Amino acid sequence: MPKPGPLEPWDAPPTHSGFKGGDLLGIAERLDYLADLGITALYLTPIFSSASNHRYHTFDYFQVDPLLGGDAALRELLDESHARGIKVVLDGVFNHSGRGFWPFHHVVENGASSPYVDWFYVDRVALAGRGLRPYPSADDSRRMAEDHQLGVNRGEASQRHLGYTAWWDLPALPKLNTNNPHMREHLMTAAEHWLRFGIDGWRLDVAEEIDAGFWREFRTRMRAVNPEAYIVAEIWREKPQWVSGDTFDALMNYPLTEALLSFTAARQLDMEVVATQHEYREFVRPMDGPAFATRLDHLMHAYRPQVIDAQLNLLGSHDTARFLTLAGGDIASIHLALLAIMTLPGAPCVYYGDEIGMEGRHDPDCRRAFPWDESRWDVELRDFTRAAIKLRRSHDVLRHGAYKTIAAAGSAVAFGRFTSEATAVVMLNAGDEPARLDIHADQVVADDLRPVTLPGFAPPRVARADDGALMINIGGRSGGVLLAGPGA
Repeated sequence: MPKPGPLEPWDAPPTHSGFKGGDLLGIAERLDYLADLGITALYLTPIFSSASNHRYHTFDYFQVDPLLGGDAALRELLDESHARGIKVVLDGVFNHSGRGFWPFHHVVENGASSPYVDWFYVDRVALAGRGLRPYPSADDSRRMAEDHQLGVNRGEASQRHLGYTAWWDLPALPKLNTNNPHMREHLMTAAEHWLRFGIDGWRLDVAEEIDAGFWREFRTRMRAVNPEAYIVAEIWREKPQWVSGDTFDALMNYPLTEALLSFTAARQLDMEVVATQHEYREFVRPMDGPAFATRLDHLMHAYRPQVIDAQLNLLGSHDTARFLTLAGGDIASIHLALLAIMTLPGAPCVYYGDEIGMEGRHDPDCRRAFPWDESRWDVELRDFTRAAIKLRRSHDVLRHGAYKTIAAAGSAVAFGRFTSEATAVVMLNAGDEPARLDIHADQVVADDLRPVTLPGFAPPRVARADDGALMINIGGRSGGVLLAGPGA
């Protein structure tokens, strides 16, 4: 079925309200590209009916957006993905909806008489007076801006001037009252519906802004439908209380992203771009090898082992500028960061296009359309990404081995992964000059470590001292992996 117009040209810079015409069938048609890269799961930002191009403004939780091909297109994408061994995780936005969400529209039209009025946080006095104002006047917007300057909490200004609580006082995003049993059941039923439809898990938007009781029920009910469903929450800081076993399997591991940026890009960081993301502005700073090793050691022990193994380790997302842009366009930085996430514990995640060198500043520029003209690709980066994914998938020790930081000096760091049968040593040198790392014999017990060939990286030179210690020399802006055991 042809798309209604008008659509933005595919290669035009993205805008906040424009549509390019991409859909779920388009993803299904490109699954062979993803399978060849080594991808085993897709995480899709919201796909349900919405009037925003990013679809975080949900209109109907039970319908795939017609512009994306509707339910039939999701059925085809799931079937084709599963046939290739690729799982599909959807984005659940259950903290707020769009102002076009039909129960909210019902309240706007019917006021206090609507049976859905308590599905939201509504000022009943305002509702009986001027009514709700989902499309605020210039005076409403000005008064909310003045409240923000005075330090009024986000959400309170919209309650005061629009008659309802909107997420971050954005009028298009009424906050859902998940304590209302009918609202709660609506969302739970929708989430169960799509698991039964065949999706493999949920990424949960701004999950910290909904009470833990909701998520405990959510986990119980989702697990009853699919005991293997992956449940990962968008929580940006370290919060062990959210992964204690009764809510989420994992969090989006932005603290690791920040550490990887700080170390691999270091002097190449574009601090002007870093400053456009409020979390990065505070936490991304140039970091040397010992500081990165300390940070890695902390992050790899911040949660229970089963949580560490499930953490969503990402280099970027729709909420951040592109990694390559943050790194000042330095390709070596993303090579090093990709090697790191493919060899660390957790679930490595590649934001579409990072594997071919896509750039972009903060939203919406980070959401550019994928360039299918291969002449625009960094083919060497794509080949490196494929090789790093294959390395991880080929060696159980890189997926399930215990983690240990084993050396750090200057601009370089080394960490190990260990099982009873295999050993892996991963080295990263973010400096411009060659670096040497000395690894004591008690840190690495394997005596048959062999270097792995990675595109674009010269193999590290390894020597062993009489006492069994390893002396490793790594080229500047380079990295490497040593393996011992079955399949090394």
